[in-house]
Amino acid sequence: MQHGPVVPGEVDEAEAPAPASGAHAAPAADGAHGEHERQGARSGSCAAPRNPAEPGADAAPHGDGETHADPTPHRGSGDRVRTAAGQAYADAEREAVYRTIRERRDVRVGFRPDPVAHDLLTRVLEAAHQAPSVGHAKPWDFLVVDDRALRTRVHDLARAEREGHARSLPGTRAHAFSGLKVEAILEAPLNIAVTVDPTRGPQPSAGRDSRPMSAPYSAALAVENLWLAARAEGLGVGWVSFLDERDVARALDLPPHLDVVAYLCVGHVDEFPTEPELGLGGWAKGRPLSWAVHHDRYGRRGLPGREPTSLLEETIAANGALSARAVEEARDRQSRMSKPPGSLGVLEEVSVRLAGLSGECPPPIPEPAAVAVFAGDHGVHAQGVTPWPQEVTAQMVQTFLSGGAVVNSFAAQVGADVTVVDVGVVADLPPSAGLLPRKVARGTADPTQGPAMTRPQVLQALETGIEVARDMVAAGHRCLITGDMGIANTTPSAALVCAYTGASPEDATGVGTGADEAAHRHKVDVVRRALEANPVDASDPVGTLAALGGLEHAALAGFVLGGAATRVPVLLDGVIAGSAALAAAAISPESVSACFAGHRSSEPGHAVALDHLGLRPLVDLEMRLGEGSGALLALPMLQASARALRSVATFEDSGITAAQ
Repeated sequence: MQHGPVVPGEVDEAEAPAPASGAHAAPAADGAHGEHERQGARSGSCAAPRNPAEPGADAAPHGDGETHADPTPHRGSGDRVRTAAGQAYADAEREAVYRTIRERRDVRVGFRPDPVAHDLLTRVLEAAHQAPSVGHAKPWDFLVVDDRALRTRVHDLARAEREGHARSLPGTRAHAFSGLKVEAILEAPLNIAVTVDPTRGPQPSAGRDSRPMSAPYSAALAVENLWLAARAEGLGVGWVSFLDERDVARALDLPPHLDVVAYLCVGHVDEFPTEPELGLGGWAKGRPLSWAVHHDRYGRRGLPGREPTSLLEETIAANGALSARAVEEARDRQSRMSKPPGSLGVLEEVSVRLAGLSGECPPPIPEPAAVAVFAGDHGVHAQGVTPWPQEVTAQMVQTFLSGGAVVNSFAAQVGADVTVVDVGVVADLPPSAGLLPRKVARGTADPTQGPAMTRPQVLQALETGIEVARDMVAAGHRCLITGDMGIANTTPSAALVCAYTGASPEDATGVGTGADEAAHRHKVDVVRRALEANPVDASDPVGTLAALGGLEHAALAGFVLGGAATRVPVLLDGVIAGSAALAAAAISPESVSACFAGHRSSEPGHAVALDHLGLRPLVDLEMRLGEGSGALLALPMLQASARALRSVATFEDSGITAAQ
């Protein structure tokens, strides 16, 4: 079910209807009852929590869509500030509107059995019915569901959907999900199904014919109005998302031309949560406003009044060093834990770095974890550097999505999510659950003939990786794991290792998948020719990445930068991830503080990259598969290091005499 209250095309500016019987009309300043203004539609019926029928109108937009205020406002009836375009609310009324928006909650627990008074419910539905709609069609209907047997039928559908979703989740995510209450169909005193008729209204309808989704978008606005009015009245509303709308339509015996937009639980509640319940439960954090505001073109970000910046610049500015205080606290705790100092070896330093990254001692356990498998094709494939055909990239992506690859097996073992990101696959990939379509280009150019990517392409891929990282963290993940897929991608990896470390092609280039010694010599020569065709400028790490790397390398570099900016550990896989981390480190040196080497690949360039980054691998099993497989095997070690620092008792706690 879609929640996005976006209205394309032209919307009606309908007159506000008179208050329903029993609605509270606020008195005007002169003591007379206020009358509804007819200068434009209101965005909602709730100007103040106790007066949802308060008269007044939003400032009317001019033809350019902007609201223009009179530079010489004067006081009008009801102590409002009058402008040339309409009326603005007084401070207290305006704050009530914003408070209603700010304190709206998706309520799933705490419903009281008290019935909802008819006049109260009418006011809330009236507010919903005042939502804007394309062509003034008002394509929604509200089915109020009181019948217990009918609600039980819908509840059973939601329970089956929830159980199916829970079975699809990896272990740690499933555990977190099990603690969430996702619906209150039977607990709430009533349910409301909001439906939409996509055919309602004038035929043809302005704006709707070119945008068929405008009707359900409009209905989503009606849901939002209902939600806000209910909050102002002290009613809780919960949107039941674990329902197949087609099943609900059949359960409710709806006519076939109607679709279900939302199924809502409504009723009085004991209290409203201080924060969204998903956030309180640790499931998701939500995206801050600054991530969502763009100026003139997508990607120029910044809140109003601030100088727009790119996502890359913003991310670099957010990167910082480890917290010296948390590092010192972690080292002190390690020295007092009930074990011989240094007996946990590398894991002790890992726990100290985790503390420094989070700024907390002990640090959060890095779970749940998510793997992002960035996929792209490479122009260097034309040089014959691998015996594998290029179409295998798309074929392997489909294997990831169907759950049949090594990364899926290992991720299931350690309870990690797997997401595939198409940043540069040549083939068209059909929409699929678990696939993010972020194609920048259909593969790269051949770096032996010039730059593999243009600068705009590499910047777009970098910012794609940053956004994927930030969105995963906002969704509640506390550890990011790098994955990759791209036939021939070890060749650009070797070139990047040479460019960023100064290593020779012979030292950085491996045999690769299914190649013999002759093929290896040819591959070394290709790497050398790519470096000759693209002279390295040490002062321009982004240019180096564009010249020699792949789209998945750039996205992985952004993924590292994004993880570092959100202070979440990034567990690196093999040589592709290592070469991308070199790029990230060249762009923002402090990003290395978020990086942890999951394993050491048998590809020689990986050891060169790790030495340059100063990272020690947690696993060394001579693997070279990619996909994120080696990093996934190391995830339990990363988690164990944090868990030990958190839960192992100190000598003082245990009454153990420490060594002198």
